[in-house]
Amino acid sequence: MKLVDLHTHTQASDGTTSPGDLVRQAQECGLAAVAVTDHDTVSGLAEAQAAGKEYGVEVVRGCELSTSTDMGEMHILGLWLPDDVSLLQGKLEYLRRKRGERNGRIVEKLQGLGIDISMDEVLEEARGECVGRPHIAAVLMRKGVVKDIGTAFKEYLGYYGKAYLPKEVLQPEDAVRLLCELGATVSWAHPMLSTTNAEWREAFLRRLVDNGLSAIEAYHSEHSAADIRACVDMARRYGLALSGGSDYHGANKPKIRLGVGYGSLRVPYDVFETLRTRRARQGLSV
Repeated sequence: MKLVDLHTHTQASDGTTSPGDLVRQAQECGLAAVAVTDHDTVSGLAEAQAAGKEYGVEVVRGCELSTSTDMGEMHILGLWLPDDVSLLQGKLEYLRRKRGERNGRIVEKLQGLGIDISMDEVLEEARGECVGRPHIAAVLMRKGVVKDIGTAFKEYLGYYGKAYLPKEVLQPEDAVRLLCELGATVSWAHPMLSTTNAEWREAFLRRLVDNGLSAIEAYHSEHSAADIRACVDMARRYGLALSGGSDYHGANKPKIRLGVGYGSLRVPYDVFETLRTRRARQGLSV
């Protein structure tokens, strides 16, 4: 059975694998297609596409946008972005600038806690244009402040951490509409990971559908069988397609492997074909 992975991250944002190496690994894993969906940037897509031609893997141009809700952040994936993303670039640059300001304030909070860390070290750790908390966590780990990335988030960088600061993100409706304007397939990423109830998810999903949502990421490394069933049910009731991916981040999430997540994830090629068929029926490029 041919498999795909439609949710991955590279060095362009908070992953540790270069776009080219990610596609090479996808070929070695036997994946027929892989989507590169970095946070708030499309800078790795050209390299990924070139590698796709070299290794015979179909590369889907994508990105992942964070949005703000009363229940915390929700993430929106855009798949099949066009070559011309000028409509999106201004918004992404703004978000990266705000993220950079937040990073500086987090570093200052860490320094105030007596931790020897500088913004230069964080920028050196990050090899892409989108710098974030995982890079700060990596510096803390490298300097022996924490034993691993998870501890860095628990103790310092996560919601209850000593140096946590919220970041400025888009409103969900704005993110969906923006990606739709670009002609992307728009998917609600890992909807079951947040601590929300069915009633809240239903209301939130209606908001997204009203603004052009076209898919739900049912298959994800951290979705249980029950989570998948709930997503499939939501998709059926709203006439949405299904999507899925590992949410691979390389060494920043070392237990999640490309294509298979924690080992049991399988996103069949049929999922990919259905998404493409829907796009073709809408007159959108594939």
